[in-house]
Amino acid sequence: MTEPWKPTDPGVLRLPSGRLVRGRGLRNPLPEGPTPTYAVYLLGRQPPEVPWAADWLRWPDFRLPSDRARAGEMLRDVWSRTATERVELACGGGRGRTGTALACLAVLDGVRPEEAVAYVREHYDRHAVETPWQRRYVRRFAEPHAQDLSGRSSAQGGGVGG
Repeated sequence: MTEPWKPTDPGVLRLPSGRLVRGRGLRNPLPEGPTPTYAVYLLGRQPPEVPWAADWLRWPDFRLPSDRARAGEMLRDVWSRTATERVELACGGGRGRTGTALACLAVLDGVRPEEAVAYVREHYDRHAVETPWQRRYVRRFAEPHAQDLSGRSSAQGGGVGG
């Protein structure tokens, strides 16, 4: 098992289960200390190369993931990896997309979807999850077919209304 993040490391969020995950903004310098063993970069364009294992999830700024099914799979994989690896989630500023992804991890970790944004704002960054549609995405994350939601109401064929 890899040495985990320390709960006091910059950007580290402790989930209710005790799992640790780091969020950060790529526009900021890399924090001192251990580097991730795996990262997912939540960006509208391909990120630069890094010396650790990393994946890219296309996620334009202030929006939602371009492929919601893939986002759900990747976030579930991230949550699993946090048990044994130093995992990082990062976007440009480290708040909107990163905060949304961290809130989804909190839901996977047992936080009620309607409380996950508040949890991340309290324990990670008080400005995390920046838009109404990002908050709605978190609330709907655990619902069946939630990753396919387009934000439209069920009357429009997009899933559960909201």
